[in-house]
Amino acid sequence: MTERPDFLFIMTDQHRADWLGCYGHPVVRTPHIDALAAGGTRFDEVFVATPVCMPNRASFMTGRYPTVHGLRYNGCLLSQRANTFVDVLRAGGYRTASIGKSHLQPFTDNEPFARDPFEAGPIEEAWKAETGDYTSEEPGSYDAEGRYRVPTPYYGFDHVDMVTGHGDQAGGHYRQWFRETYPNWRELTDPANELPHNYTCPQAFRTPIPEEAYPTAYIRDRAVDYLNANAASAAPLYTFVSFPDPHHPFNPPGRYWDMYSPDEFDLDVRFEDHKNPPPPLLHARREFEAGRLPQVRQMSFMASDQHVREAMALSAGMITMIDDAVGAIVESLKASGRFENTVIVFNSDHGDYLGDFNLMLKGAWPKDSITRVPMIWSDPARREAAVTAALASTVDLAPTIIERAGLRPYFGMQGKSFCPVLAGEQGSRESVFIEYNDGGKRMGFEQPARVRSLTTPDWHLSVYKDLAWGELYDRRSDPQHLENLWDSPAHAGVRTDLILSLTHALINQMDESPRSKRLA
Repeated sequence: MTERPDFLFIMTDQHRADWLGCYGHPVVRTPHIDALAAGGTRFDEVFVATPVCMPNRASFMTGRYPTVHGLRYNGCLLSQRANTFVDVLRAGGYRTASIGKSHLQPFTDNEPFARDPFEAGPIEEAWKAETGDYTSEEPGSYDAEGRYRVPTPYYGFDHVDMVTGHGDQAGGHYRQWFRETYPNWRELTDPANELPHNYTCPQAFRTPIPEEAYPTAYIRDRAVDYLNANAASAAPLYTFVSFPDPHHPFNPPGRYWDMYSPDEFDLDVRFEDHKNPPPPLLHARREFEAGRLPQVRQMSFMASDQHVREAMALSAGMITMIDDAVGAIVESLKASGRFENTVIVFNSDHGDYLGDFNLMLKGAWPKDSITRVPMIWSDPARREAAVTAALASTVDLAPTIIERAGLRPYFGMQGKSFCPVLAGEQGSRESVFIEYNDGGKRMGFEQPARVRSLTTPDWHLSVYKDLAWGELYDRRSDPQHLENLWDSPAHAGVRTDLILSLTHALINQMDESPRSKRLA
């Protein structure tokens, strides 16, 4: 393999694995991402550490699980004391840049879930509050005129072009640029001025923002600018390009709004297809039949077939816009002369139910649709098409990138490098461990959900905190998880074996860093 390659890491948000042409989607058009797969390794069995934005992004950066790195829920923060693989690259001589969505610190002013008043006391938390500056993603940091300067290195990044939020309401440096570039920016972002349309799907909004001013285009242009400015860099580059789409709201701009018709899509599985639906799915059905939508826009909900199709069509438009942006970025990389020594990785932070069992978004029911993500690794050492079913996790990316850069990981990293898989060897993982930690009561749970899951090539197991029921699915014969075998006498042995494996995974999850400084 070439030594000290550049890296271009492209991440999307809430993008399930099977919504790309190269992963077999029959409708969504993604020729540029497909081209990466045609010149790289497509991983078919990559799973997140947790199917939630902030915790999984922190797991990506640290190579550690959420309960270890501490960012367990959205709205928490990744401690500035945490080392990241980007810190390692920077210390090893790499020039590092983050362009787009970071989401390692809170970027809204939303109030957290209500706490039990009986929990209040003179000291409320087990740990003293972090004392550093954690305002770099907050809306208020970008309200002033002029460009806000993110204190660097920001988790290892020397150059930061911040985009926060989603859709046409995105913030950060994007919002500052948008205000400066478009004097009528208030009108363009006012929901009262949305363009006419006939969609009734929740969170479908036809934005008047021009295509060239939408966050996806902004991130594309900033990435191209950065790569061009550093084309002659003697130092190797690690460039992280992170798109907030296709995360809801469903509002692709311009031609991407009606690029696809809802009539082109259908649901793979409906609520009625599940033979013995578990409590979270039953709760969602009851809420749907009562006509109740969640008050928080981030909560999963059940939708009609028509609303699902509308959301699919709009999501496809957002994905194709990202694909066009990827094409432009790769072309600029080729024009710069650095393509031949650049590892290009495409990945997502988690998936989306996107109509499975009529559910939308994500929640405390860890199905493959929200836990399995696309990953393509296109490497100058092997620019040829390959497909692997080797299991991999988000936590594996950090040690893999470090090894590919010829550097050593820090102690306490929990992922496993899959460089051997890239070289054509068999994968070493027998299972992937997935955790879900909720900060509030959702999906009918009487307490904030805690779920621990284990996925193997053959089985998926989920155990829920303090609940007698669980889930067991045969991934070979039932890839869509239509029949829960948890209570099946014929599968009691399989369940016992998997629970033992899950126990071993929990033991291995213990934080081993820092090491002791003395023997006693």
